[in-house]
Amino acid sequence: MISLKGYSSKTHQGPFLQTNEDDIDVDLINDLFLIFDGFGGAGVGDRTVGVIKESVKNIFTRIGTDPDATFPFFYSPKYLIEGNALINAMNYAHTVILKENGEKEMSSRGGASGIGAALSENIMTFASIGNCVAYLYRKGILEPIVLPDGLSSLSCDNYDSYYQTAPMSGFGLFEDFHLQVRELRIHEGDQILMMSDGAYSRIERRELKYILGQGDLRPVEKIEEFFNTANGRGNLDNQSAVLLQF
Repeated sequence: MISLKGYSSKTHQGPFLQTNEDDIDVDLINDLFLIFDGFGGAGVGDRTVGVIKESVKNIFTRIGTDPDATFPFFYSPKYLIEGNALINAMNYAHTVILKENGEKEMSSRGGASGIGAALSENIMTFASIGNCVAYLYRKGILEPIVLPDGLSSLSCDNYDSYYQTAPMSGFGLFEDFHLQVRELRIHEGDQILMMSDGAYSRIERRELKYILGQGDLRPVEKIEEFFNTANGRGNLDNQSAVLLQF
């Protein structure tokens, strides 16, 4: 069984915005790690993210801790119970927001991108939708775990990547809810990094790799480096990151 040796998490409204529509959660009891990037504006996106987070946590803890639980939205034998619980929890949160949006004017509707990661012994299941990103840093190599579903997939240019992170999917947007799901075997020494677009869109992968490889930096200091780098390049968005060290 793998053990978490250190972690840090931070969410911030960024240098220009007054409202933070991002959110994070690190649940060490249930080994559940969440990051969200809301949209809809002040009083909409932030509230929507709060509803999504609580919905995911409530359903995950109800299903993931009960081996006899039923799975109302999805079940696949190729995923662990925790993975199936996470997928069902995210689907449930989507239906809650979709129903709320259907009763509102377009200008009052909210939504969110997000990644949920659930650890069971040494297997971590990731479920992602929208424009958040997760990376694995292992033995000096940085690899994507889940990539954003955003406008960047339609562009060949790199220099203006922060214009290309608009989500193409998300909680509460469309009837269909297509999660990216991946299971990953965690090894000792691994670092797992999850970020919203305000944290990653102005940083190159080689820079993420360099900062993660700095053994003299604590997890909280690495996140500060990510945020400071993005802000120094004109970031205008909310920022969130969760960094896990095994």
